[in-house]
Amino acid sequence: MIVKICGMRTEEAARAAEAAGADLLGFIFYQGSHRYVAPETVKQISTQVRRSKRVGVFVDAPLAEVNEIAEFCSLDYVQLHGHEDAAYARQVARPVIKAYRYGDNFLAEEAEHYPAEMILLDSFVQGAAGGTGKTFAWQEASRETASLSKPLLVAGGISEHNLSQVVEAFHPYGVDVSGSLEEQGEKSVSLIEAFFKEAERWRS
Repeated sequence: MIVKICGMRTEEAARAAEAAGADLLGFIFYQGSHRYVAPETVKQISTQVRRSKRVGVFVDAPLAEVNEIAEFCSLDYVQLHGHEDAAYARQVARPVIKAYRYGDNFLAEEAEHYPAEMILLDSFVQGAAGGTGKTFAWQEASRETASLSKPLLVAGGISEHNLSQVVEAFHPYGVDVSGSLEEQGEKSVSLIEAFFKEAERWRS
């Protein structure tokens, strides 16, 4: 099981996450998020990253802007967290992670045929693009996603305290964690380390 730590904003947090074992580091380029980080900052943080892959998270952004930022920040993946269609995704210049919000007309068949390397399933909260820290109906969702052949990442309120429930429900390719690793809006080194201590039980 891989682990993606999303909402990275500082070099300290990025170094801590990578040292703890994060496979993917997510950077939010959606200005409507309180975790938004400027491309110039991400480019600087990226110089401190050696092993973890860098993921840029976008929400219905102009395609040219997405590809420009991906190049500028040396992103490894682009995560599409809005209502971007398949034609849009095919023009993204990096491998795509497509995020869906469970409860927002999610269809596993649609996700299966979307041109993405991975599918991310997050919770649906009206008016929010994601990153709400809310859990959703994991058992129900796991039955709907069982037909997916693409790697599945599960997000939404995951912490060291409920990680076992997520793993047992989905047996996912990976999990995406953010808010549970924060104190006063910033990533906590101690919380990151505690999460990975728990996650090691399912890491291959």
